[in-house]
Amino acid sequence: MREDAESLDIRDVTANWVNAAVLQAQIDDRIKSLADLAHTPLFFGRLDYLHAPGAELAEGADGEQFYIGRRHVHDAGGDPMVIDWRAPVSQPFYRASRRDPQDVALRRRFGYTGGELTAYEDEHLTDPAEAGAVSRLLQREIERPRVGPMRDIVATIQPEQDEIVRSGLSGSVCVQGGPGTGKTAVGLHRVAYLLYAHRDRLARTGTLVIGPNRSFLHYIEQVLPALGELEVKQATVEDLVARDGLAVRGTDPAPTAVVKGDARMARVLRSALDAHVTEPAEPLMVVRGSRRWRVPAYELAEMTAELRARDIRYGAARDALPQRIAHAVLVRMEQAGEAPDDRVQDAVARTPAVKAAVKEIWPPVDPARLVLRLLSDPEFLALHADGVLTGDEQRLLLWPKPYRSVKSAQWSAADLVLIDEAADLVERTPSLGHVVLDEAQDLSPMQYRAVGRRCTTGSATVLGDLAQGTTPWATRSWDEALTHLGKPQALLEELTAGFRVPREVIAYASRLLPSISPGLAPVSSVREAPGSLEVTRVAEPTGLTEAAVDACRAALAHEGSIGLIAADARIPALGEALLAADLPYLSPGEETTALSRLTLVPASLAKGLEYDYVVLDEPAAIVAGEPDERTGLRRLYVCLTRAVSGLRALHAQPLPEALGGA
Repeated sequence: MREDAESLDIRDVTANWVNAAVLQAQIDDRIKSLADLAHTPLFFGRLDYLHAPGAELAEGADGEQFYIGRRHVHDAGGDPMVIDWRAPVSQPFYRASRRDPQDVALRRRFGYTGGELTAYEDEHLTDPAEAGAVSRLLQREIERPRVGPMRDIVATIQPEQDEIVRSGLSGSVCVQGGPGTGKTAVGLHRVAYLLYAHRDRLARTGTLVIGPNRSFLHYIEQVLPALGELEVKQATVEDLVARDGLAVRGTDPAPTAVVKGDARMARVLRSALDAHVTEPAEPLMVVRGSRRWRVPAYELAEMTAELRARDIRYGAARDALPQRIAHAVLVRMEQAGEAPDDRVQDAVARTPAVKAAVKEIWPPVDPARLVLRLLSDPEFLALHADGVLTGDEQRLLLWPKPYRSVKSAQWSAADLVLIDEAADLVERTPSLGHVVLDEAQDLSPMQYRAVGRRCTTGSATVLGDLAQGTTPWATRSWDEALTHLGKPQALLEELTAGFRVPREVIAYASRLLPSISPGLAPVSSVREAPGSLEVTRVAEPTGLTEAAVDACRAALAHEGSIGLIAADARIPALGEALLAADLPYLSPGEETTALSRLTLVPASLAKGLEYDYVVLDEPAAIVAGEPDERTGLRRLYVCLTRAVSGLRALHAQPLPEALGGA
């Protein structure tokens, strides 16, 4: 298939160099998408149907056999050899069961090592004599060591995951999933499915995956290309709201950031923007040729009021006002016996008098300057925040020392979200066809609004875990979050079956749930791994660093990736100790390899990452590193649940009481 694409000759089918360039770019993308994947076979499963799909289910009718793979593969004659996992005929591979065989006689799973098939496993779904059993190949694939970036899960998608993956494009979906339930993978595979089912539409409108940080995006960036999807963009919320010339150079104390992230700030910004529109006080005189045309102040006021009542964007209304004024002038011309046309109206709208009147009534507003003034001018802020924010909240917003200009201001990440909100009030933000928002529980209401603006005419897949909310403004409920996102009707799904974290580890971490997220159902892991959890007390605090280094060296004796996770303040000391012990390490976001498998992970960057073996340094320090105990315990919950095969927790201080103390 790749050779066929490479051999295409477009010289006789393109009319000009532009068409040739576009077609060649499409061919290049096709060739790139057909690249072989190292250590990955073309297919991972097979379905033997009792009857040909779509045929009458008659006795004695011939069945049909299909190989299932990551993408469609055909032979030299164009006949299918492997069926794309997203095709309708592949769906029973994930959904069929003995209770509901879906006309499947046999489901075969293939095992492979280094790209070569080494095993297969059959399930005879219509044979009552065959006892049901947990798939050993499925278990082995889930437990396969994690070296390198995140990989796809097409061979291991579970029925409840498949339902979410294949849900339609028209509706939005919110997935609550605890650690190891595969919510991130489900969201990425849902994008791949939607691109398969609605390729033309999404090619026009675009798709976007939003993650919490660059390390996370680097970790997941190969999943979609491995499935043949190369056009999906990835970004953080900070990337979305970034503006040319404005860099994040400041930070906010937690109480200030909470107020800036509150949805009420949208009302403050709207009020501050609307205040720029003034009531016309003078009539307008338009000179055209030898004639003068007068538009009285009351008529200008009526135009202004009508535009304000339409509730359209500030900039759109400002663009419409000169045309309204020009139309009023044309009416007067017609009443005087003239016969003006649209060109005359456009010319009147561009006259200096009309431009000056519009600038006076509806002046242009720079979003960054608007936010600068709100954060610098107590009187201006009070005028538009009274009745919305308390006096204390207003004082939190004001800069101790006002900045003179937009360029010199020490903008924080929350400030850029406010500027993005103001920019949308002035001019509508373009909408995409579909947006995936991962680790959504950590977003503020204003950040939700920023993401929601990017999918007002499209749909969204929201992924998160309320128990892993580690920001002071973390969302309290998905209903609240979806309302801020502008998708209150989104379908809420919950994944409670864990596949990544061993049962012993997730049960230990779940001791924190009553303290961090009461009422949330704990994850029920399908994997037992005796000996996967070890909690060790270090007698002397001075020996903690040495113990962590020894634990990393012992973990490296196992196959797979190793993560040393510690409170951010402990990272420099641990880094020096690892280098002194001749144990080179990576930073989060750097790709692990067979020769470099150890990553030193600050607790603040652990979310969304996974390692075969985790060494957790001083849980109490991780809790103490956050603004309050609840946030600290949530951060600890995240760190405890990054391990796939084994977790060793080391502590010199007493463990948090929620974990059992001691």
